[in-house]
Amino acid sequence: MLWVEKYRPKTVEDCILPEGIKATFQEYVNRKEIPNLLLSGTAGVGKTTIAKALCQEVGCDYIVINGSDESGIDTFRNKIKNYASSVSLTGGRKVIIIDEADYLNPNSTQPALRGAIEEFSENCSFIFTCNFKNRIIDPIHSRCTVVDFKINGSKPKMAAQFFKRVEWILEQEGIKYDKQVVAAVITKHFPDNRRILNELQRYSVSGTIDKGILASVSDVNISELVKSLKSKDFTACRKWVTGNLDNDATTLFRKLYESLYETLEANSVPQMVVIIAKYQYQAAFVADHEINLIACLTEIMVECEFK
Repeated sequence: MLWVEKYRPKTVEDCILPEGIKATFQEYVNRKEIPNLLLSGTAGVGKTTIAKALCQEVGCDYIVINGSDESGIDTFRNKIKNYASSVSLTGGRKVIIIDEADYLNPNSTQPALRGAIEEFSENCSFIFTCNFKNRIIDPIHSRCTVVDFKINGSKPKMAAQFFKRVEWILEQEGIKYDKQVVAAVITKHFPDNRRILNELQRYSVSGTIDKGILASVSDVNISELVKSLKSKDFTACRKWVTGNLDNDATTLFRKLYESLYETLEANSVPQMVVIIAKYQYQAAFVADHEINLIACLTEIMVECEFK
């Protein structure tokens, strides 16, 4: 069983979040009420987890719909509307959690949900989770309480809390581990808690997480890539991409931006920023991340001048 599901927190108190956000959800639990919510933030920060924990603590019937898999209008007609219009078996309120709602069709499904939120307000609440709230249409924004999962100021404290949680999980699973290695994995991927647990579960197949995997979790080394771009060595660039695909796409684009800023001619910097921004946006929904990243590097190689 996946650790992310096996050890998913069941209560708001057990969720690792900034104190302000946790206090907001705890207040909903105390009042036994769930308003329409729009939860936005980066992947793996706990949006879906706290939505489920909220429903379980309040005692609501709920379903989870994945917006990236079921984005069309048929999902609204056959699944969402039927569930929202029916009475709860327990006599309480019902909740529909729509995960990755930013993938719902903005021309059909999202406008239809706008009306459903009001039509079924007496019986059902909606919780939307998304990575990019700008992809959610304004009428849904205005009908929901928007909670941004911003953790910048709380990052050190939350990382320390998650480190303790990970140690407990590894002990429950009987995995021998090196604290330095676990800390390196958390440092690399935090705040994507889902990614951290998935990586640690992968590394733990042998029953031990030791320093032998440190090379796999080391930070992205971009100096070799910059040399390849400067010399217009496409083969070397492709080889670098293949070796770094296990890194988070956002991290790769950020490192690329920071490194190239100092190595490009001044007149090429604006063009580089536009190129990286375009491919970083596309990375959220492309089918093949390797091809997307190689295309980005190829365009930089062709369009930009190096010092």
